[in-house]
Amino acid sequence: MRTGIFVGSFNPFTIGHDSIVRRALPLFDRLVIGVVGDNVHKPDLPSAEERMQAIHDVYADEPRVEVKSYHGLAMDFANTEGAQYIVKGVRSASDFEYEQWQADFNRKLGGIETILFYTEPELASVSSSAIRELAHFGVDVSPYIPKVKK
Repeated sequence: MRTGIFVGSFNPFTIGHDSIVRRALPLFDRLVIGVVGDNVHKPDLPSAEERMQAIHDVYADEPRVEVKSYHGLAMDFANTEGAQYIVKGVRSASDFEYEQWQADFNRKLGGIETILFYTEPELASVSSSAIRELAHFGVDVSPYIPKVKK
């Protein structure tokens, strides 16, 4: 079984994240979305359970997607889940450089390969931090959040 993980704090889970998941799904039998539970760089995160539920609702009809929280390193989570790949999205050159060194450590230390998906051009400005800032100032951010199928 081909298993990949897609990890992040997902605060919030955006249409950019959804794009990565939907484009990665054809490559895997199982894709585990790993929600960071202990990000020391983002102490004001909503609970992992809240973030997980929001993501789970988006993929409730997709049996290949699982949503789980994790603590620690992505490569350790990948090994726990039996994943051979970490899926990442890249919006810019600086994203690429950051992901490149992470991918190198994940491969050398954990034996996990990284697959990068380049952001679709129309989603290049969509980021969780930008969405949070817009919401803080009262802007309707619903166009940037994936719709839950009913």
